[in-house]
Amino acid sequence: MNGSQGPTLSALVIVHDEERQLTECLACLGFADEIVVVLDRCTDRSREVARGFTERLVEGSWEREGTRRHAGIEACRGDWILEIDADERVSPLLAAEIRSVVAGSSAAWHLVPVDNYIGTRLVRWGWGGSFGRSSHGALFRKGAKRWGEQRVHPTVSFSGPQGTTLSSPITHYVDRDISEMIRRLDRYTSARAEDLRESGDIGSYGHNLRRIASRFCKCYIGRRGYREGQWGFLIALCAALYPILSYLKARLDPPPEAPAATELRHLEID
Repeated sequence: MNGSQGPTLSALVIVHDEERQLTECLACLGFADEIVVVLDRCTDRSREVARGFTERLVEGSWEREGTRRHAGIEACRGDWILEIDADERVSPLLAAEIRSVVAGSSAAWHLVPVDNYIGTRLVRWGWGGSFGRSSHGALFRKGAKRWGEQRVHPTVSFSGPQGTTLSSPITHYVDRDISEMIRRLDRYTSARAEDLRESGDIGSYGHNLRRIASRFCKCYIGRRGYREGQWGFLIALCAALYPILSYLKARLDPPPEAPAATELRHLEID
């Protein structure tokens, strides 16, 4: 950590084989007092890229999102933490706003808006239904945020008062194209199917079938996805298919093999 006056800020980045876009992500986090990178089962050059920006690395293997994020949170030494994914970018305007909030906020956490891009297209409307978010609690005091144990879209809880929502957005390159969007839907529903099996209650075919219409309407009409034209239709369609595909995978697919035991290494190089 540097010798800055007042509350300190850690930027936390969670990584799994992200060498393609990690440089751009880390390059915009120099405003933080430290950068902590969690390397989860990386087989590409992500570690080498991260070493070019920080010596605060945590390496390991985690099956669940919440567990690996808590490993990163625990490694952070700042009073405040900014959680950023490798496919997200912080603009200079947002960086200045974050430093201002950290210096003067009496709250425990703040929502940060998100501008989601599919390829080069900014898609503002229609996100939701477990397939995207328009804002999230990315800025919080250490100890104020807890992640749940679900494999996909884990629940998030906060302790302490919520502050004002920041005005500048995180830039999120969510999908490169429609094919990547479909692959993401496949990953999400496979992980959700495992959570359903583990819960012992995967639901019913009829209930999940009915949710196709309700979730499509929620995203396309309620969240105004129609304003994005065909892109909004695609987002609403994926959100609508998420529950029924998860249910069918839990019901019809064979369970995956048990993962290897979790292994964790902290690498802090002075």
